[in-house]
Amino acid sequence: MERIKVKIICKNCGERFILRGRKEKGRIDTGFKQCICDNRNQFDIEEEIGHG
Repeated sequence: MERIKVKIICKNCGERFILRGRKEKGRIDTGFKQCICDNRNQFDIEEEIGHG
């Protein structure tokens, strides 16, 4: 299991979140559930490259 930094951008309101997550079997898990605008489904999720 690898710890990584993840950027989550809400497609509804544009809010950005930078979180630490775990990458396992090609899947990223951060525990993130919903944006402050109550959006639960529409996000851009990117792995941050650089210093983790």
